[in-house]
Amino acid sequence: MTRTAGYSAYITVTAAYWAFMLTDGALRMLVLLHFHSLGFSPVQLAYLFVLYEVAGVITNLSAGWIAARFGLTSTLYAGLSLQVIALLALSQLEPTWGISLSVVFVMLVQGLSGVAKDLAKMSSKSAVKILAPADGGGLFKWVALLTGSKNAIKGAGFLLGAVLLAILGFVPSVLAMAAVLLTILIAVMLRMPTGLPAGRKEAKISEVLSKNRNINWLSFARLFLFGARDVWFVVGIPIYFYAVLSDGSEAGNRNAFFTIGSFMAVWTILYGVVQGFAPKLLKASSRTKSDLLQQAQIWAALLIPVPAVLSLVVFTAQEPSGILTGCIILGLIVFGGIFAVNSSLHSYLILSFTDAKRVTLDVGFYYMANAAGRLLGTVLSGLSYQVGGLPLCLATAGFMVLISYVGVKQISSSADHKSTGA
Repeated sequence: MTRTAGYSAYITVTAAYWAFMLTDGALRMLVLLHFHSLGFSPVQLAYLFVLYEVAGVITNLSAGWIAARFGLTSTLYAGLSLQVIALLALSQLEPTWGISLSVVFVMLVQGLSGVAKDLAKMSSKSAVKILAPADGGGLFKWVALLTGSKNAIKGAGFLLGAVLLAILGFVPSVLAMAAVLLTILIAVMLRMPTGLPAGRKEAKISEVLSKNRNINWLSFARLFLFGARDVWFVVGIPIYFYAVLSDGSEAGNRNAFFTIGSFMAVWTILYGVVQGFAPKLLKASSRTKSDLLQQAQIWAALLIPVPAVLSLVVFTAQEPSGILTGCIILGLIVFGGIFAVNSSLHSYLILSFTDAKRVTLDVGFYYMANAAGRLLGTVLSGLSYQVGGLPLCLATAGFMVLISYVGVKQISSSADHKSTGA
C-alpha cells in the first residue's frame, strides 16, 4: 500500500469514526438528562448504561475475530449501521410505558448502541496499525491523533445532546441524528479507498484470548483506569451538578442541562486535545518503546492522588458553594489532563506490543478490558453516589487508579525498539 493510499484510508476511517462518536456522545447525554428529568434514581440511570457496557465486553472479544475473518471495513460499516438502528428504535419510546418498561427498553437499545460503538472503535484503532507510517513517530502520532480527536468530537456530542434536548426534545433529536449518520454511512461506503485488510478465512475464534503477558497486564491496567473515570463521570458528576443547579422548574432544568452538557463537553474536548498532543509532550519521536513504557508508569503514579484529594475536599465541605464547585471543576480538569496522557500511552503500547497478523484480535481483547472497566465504573457510579454521594465516587476512583498503576508496573519491554517502529 502506498503512503498516499494509507493517508486516504486513514482520513476516511477517521471521518467515519468522528461521525459515530458525535452521535454516541449526544445520545448518552440525551438519555442521561431526559430520564433524570423524568425522576429516575442514580441507580436506575446507571442501569440504563449497564447493557451498553456489557455489550462492549462481548463485542470486543468477538469483533476482533470477525474483523480478522471478514475484514475491517465490514465491522466499520456494521458499527455505523447498528447505531442508526439504535437511534431509530429510541424514537419509538412512549412516555406512557412507565419506568420499569422504559428502563428495560432503553437498556436493550443502549446494548445495541454498545455493540455498534465497539465495532466502530475496534475497526478504527486496528486500521491505524496497518496504515501508520513506520518512521518519524508515525504509530504514536497517528493513534494519538485518532484517539484525541475522537474524544474531542465526543465532547462536542455531549454539548450537542444537551442543546438538542433543550431545544427539540428527545424524539426529534434522535431522529435527526439517525438521518445525519445514515447519510455519512452511505458517503463512506461509496468513497472508502482500498488498503484495509480483507480478512483471512483461517482465523479461528480460539485466537481471541491473548497469550502475550504485556498485553494481558496492559488490559488489566486499562480496565481499572477507565473504571476510575466512569465511576464519577457517568452518574456522579452530572447528578451532583443537576442537584446544585436546578430548582425543579422547566427553566431551571433547561439551564442545568446546558451547564452540565457544557462542562462534560469541555472536559472531554480538553481531554481529547491533551491526548492528541501527548506525542509532542512526551517527545515520542526520540524515545524508545522502553522509554515510553517507563513514562506510562510515571504518569499512572501521578494520577493516584488527584481523585483522593478531591474526594477529601468534597467530603469536608459543609454544603455546595461556588468555591467548592470551582475546586471540583479544577480538580477534574487536572484529572482529565493526566488521565489523557495515560490513555494515549496505553493506546500506543497496545499497538506496539501486537503485530499486523493479530492486531484486530489483540486490540479487540484490549478494548474488551476497556469496556469491562467502563461497565464496572458505570455500576459503581450509581451505587457509590446512592450510598455516599460524590465523595465516595471520587474515593472509589482513587482506589481504582491505584490498581491500574499496579498493572502498568507489571509490564516489561522485551525488546528496545524505537517507538516509531513498533
